[in-house]
Amino acid sequence: MDDNDFDYELFKEKYGIDLKSEDDLDEDFQAVMPEIPVEKKNNVQENREDHTRLELYDWLQCIVSAILCGILIFVFIGRVIGVDGNSMLNTLRDRDTVIMSNLFYTPKYGDIVVFRDDKYDYNKPLVKRVIATEGQTIDFDFDAGKVFIDGREIVEPYIRELTHESLGFVGPKTVPKGCIFVMGDNRNASADSRSDIVDMVDTRQILGKVLFVLIPGKNESGSRAWNSFGSVYKKVS
Repeated sequence: MDDNDFDYELFKEKYGIDLKSEDDLDEDFQAVMPEIPVEKKNNVQENREDHTRLELYDWLQCIVSAILCGILIFVFIGRVIGVDGNSMLNTLRDRDTVIMSNLFYTPKYGDIVVFRDDKYDYNKPLVKRVIATEGQTIDFDFDAGKVFIDGREIVEPYIRELTHESLGFVGPKTVPKGCIFVMGDNRNASADSRSDIVDMVDTRQILGKVLFVLIPGKNESGSRAWNSFGSVYKKVS
């Protein structure tokens, strides 16, 4: 551009800048409209990348923490175990998946426990309900289907049917120290402490107490019984 073609006075009047040449125009116009420094652009991009990395790091921390919590719960608080058989109907059914815990556990009446029994030829843990603990005396009236602890009839809202099968039990019997007496809720289809095969259960063989049903098994119609999800305990007295 020729200096003679540029109207310096008009530019001065419009922008308040006194120019004498096109070089001055370029220099002063850049002063009015400065470019963003390249270093500043790079800093903005780096900040965005740092923010993305921090978000990713936070997510990884959450995932790792969840995994560690799951491991700690599994080892110290709860374990997952499957129910095999129908001896605990209607409380538990075949192929229910339950959560059990043995953390600071002492068996008491009404608890559902998982245990191993060396006397019983079965390669899986057994799941039964605690009916009597050490020092208590248990007896039955099999004709009437009644159960007595220390001479007092107990109320059992959890059983499927009254207890008519003796399985060879001759009583009364007192539970030895360090043992419990267990039965299945499906009383007439359960191998349990009434029989000499299972007999009294040593508390050292208890793996834990069942807390709740995690994944229900299938009912008679073949569909999963989601109505049994959750707590396995009714009020017992």
